[in-house]
Amino acid sequence: MSEAVKIGLVSISDRASAGIYEDKGIPALQAWLARTLTTPWQAEVRLIADDQPTIEATLVELCDQVGCALVLTTGGTGPAPRDVTPEATLAVAHKVMPGFGEQMRQISLAFVPTAILSRQVGVIRGQSLILNLPGQPKAIAETLEGLKDADGNQKVPGIFAAVPYCIDLIGGPYIETDESLVKAFRPKSALRPKA
Repeated sequence: MSEAVKIGLVSISDRASAGIYEDKGIPALQAWLARTLTTPWQAEVRLIADDQPTIEATLVELCDQVGCALVLTTGGTGPAPRDVTPEATLAVAHKVMPGFGEQMRQISLAFVPTAILSRQVGVIRGQSLILNLPGQPKAIAETLEGLKDADGNQKVPGIFAAVPYCIDLIGGPYIETDESLVKAFRPKSALRPKA
């Protein structure tokens, strides 16, 4: 039996981390991953304030010490003065993967014109992929899954379709998904028999 894939889930919010209101980002991420991943996985959860040194230290810890193949953050990607998640993510990056942020904004623009105000980024640190996701549970699911038409056909691919192959390419574990929700795209040469 292979070891469960470690996935870091980081909710970045001054108010939620202070207990002023309940965090909705981490439960939304956990529910989405539970529905979508068929590979055994384990969440490493962190609820932290909008503070750049804290965000940087948390990302480094999850990638370097805990060994998360994937780290998903939620919150702190807008233009407000306290929104510093992208700055912290870029500060710890070894490689920037601009396509993730571009595609997230493309998807969100189908719903709200203010999507252009979001500054999510995707980066690689060592053998970990870090993705900044939106803060709202509905937007989290939309960006991960993409947009489907009334018949359930994919109109705009979500970012998660590219995540498993990206993790393969950086030496991480082989992650499989429920194809009815998200079909992980891999070239034929990279496919493995179903577990």
